[in-house]
Amino acid sequence: MSKVYVITSGKGGVGKTTLTANLGTIMASKGDRVVLIDADIGMKNLDVVMGLENRIIYTSMDVVNGKIDVFDALVRHKQLKNLSLLPASQVATKEMISPDDMKKIVSQISEKFDYILIDCPAGIERGFRNAVAPAEEAIVVTTPELPAITDADRVIGLLENMNFEDSKIHLIVNRFKPHMVRHGDMLTIEDIKSALSIDIIGIVPDSEDVIVATNKGIPLALMDGKDRMGKILEGIVLRLKGEEVPIPTLEELEEKQSWWKNFRNLFRRD
Repeated sequence: MSKVYVITSGKGGVGKTTLTANLGTIMASKGDRVVLIDADIGMKNLDVVMGLENRIIYTSMDVVNGKIDVFDALVRHKQLKNLSLLPASQVATKEMISPDDMKKIVSQISEKFDYILIDCPAGIERGFRNAVAPAEEAIVVTTPELPAITDADRVIGLLENMNFEDSKIHLIVNRFKPHMVRHGDMLTIEDIKSALSIDIIGIVPDSEDVIVATNKGIPLALMDGKDRMGKILEGIVLRLKGEEVPIPTLEELEEKQSWWKNFRNLFRRD
């Protein structure tokens, strides 16, 4: 049976979709059978990040309406054939799908995949309930700003009220800027831990490469020269699998970020 994760945040724009694409890609590159579900009905973009928008024929709405079998709606990745996407409809609304519909979809495919990652829409209304309903564990994504931390705290509270144990809720701090922390201009990891009281499973430094990869429709984990960021994302995957992989220190994150900046600047010179 699949391990089912929902990737959520409460606040939009913190990088949930990009992380969903990259974590799924790394899992698949290690040989796992992975399906990504875009639960952002009406505002879908996971297909764009994956570079699969032109391959979509059917969506989850077609499955819910009984037009086709769920396996016929899955879109296989171009390079990783064990990675699939269940796309969302752009013309439907979140109210057209229920939590029970999502549970049914996941139950139908769970025996064929090792991991199912559900990309949750922003907010805490119907779309959130739909995405969380079939999940066994949750990955909460935040950035080191107070509005994002406040929204993450609210989402964690909702997950706990929905009977998620603390051990089943994981936190990723995205777009972390070590140099700003050193200057006292950004929340520290200790500040975030204190505010949310949830174990951090990954810290992802801010990187222009993420923007480049998104614009190309290629998950960062598949791009050339992604080794350093790839190792950070791979570390998150390994921790999700229960392996004891240390989270990089502030100094290590700062070193990696400086290396990326210098590397990119080297190739921008005339």
